[in-house]
Amino acid sequence: MTQTMPKAMVLAAGLGTRMRPLTEHLPKPLVKVAGVALIDRALDWLAASGVEEAVVNSHYLAPLLEAHLAKRKTPKIHVSYEAIVLETGGGVKQALPFLGDKPFFVVNSDTICIDGKVPALHRLMQSWDDTVDALLLVHKTADAVGFSGPGDFFMDKDGSLRRRLEAPSAPFVFTGVQMLHPRLFHHSPDSVFSLNVLYNHDMRKDGTLMRVRGLLHDGDWLHVGTPQELQQVESWLAD
Repeated sequence: MTQTMPKAMVLAAGLGTRMRPLTEHLPKPLVKVAGVALIDRALDWLAASGVEEAVVNSHYLAPLLEAHLAKRKTPKIHVSYEAIVLETGGGVKQALPFLGDKPFFVVNSDTICIDGKVPALHRLMQSWDDTVDALLLVHKTADAVGFSGPGDFFMDKDGSLRRRLEAPSAPFVFTGVQMLHPRLFHHSPDSVFSLNVLYNHDMRKDGTLMRVRGLLHDGDWLHVGTPQELQQVESWLAD
């Protein structure tokens, strides 16, 4: 790959139902964490990493989000409006004309990644293997801030990922930050679908993903899914 930073997409079209009452009249990406809107934290992080062009999808209370985005200068933003929520896979697929034919980043707007010694997006670029279609940034479940779930994956030394399936817990959680190749979407569903549908293509019976690898995040990872998690994250940031 060249050293030019890829384009990126920020997933921001969800309804934010778990964040109510904060999202009754405000789209979740505009909820502030320690005084900064989630969407700005994501876009500022992309810009600081060198990303010059990004797509943001919108749906719920879209005019509020789009008016907010119009005030930003960097990165250059394309809005991908969804008349219905297309879920993660459908949302990215609709935005592919903006993202081009080379690997690109996708970032959830409700998570905050704090870089280690090397920016996480640069590490994803350096670790990209063109024999796979997706490279997921994962974090140690036990060290996640604002996250209390059982985790998502087991990971081998070569980055191979195996889903938790029926296990009570797994040591790694997906951060919502990833690098994808457009070919991942070849023969994908036409409308509403999750990226998990594509990750699971050709998945082995033991849960090993064949088209996907993982990369361990070496910084901090904060998850903001509910008002309670928001309080935990803000307390952590204050400390």
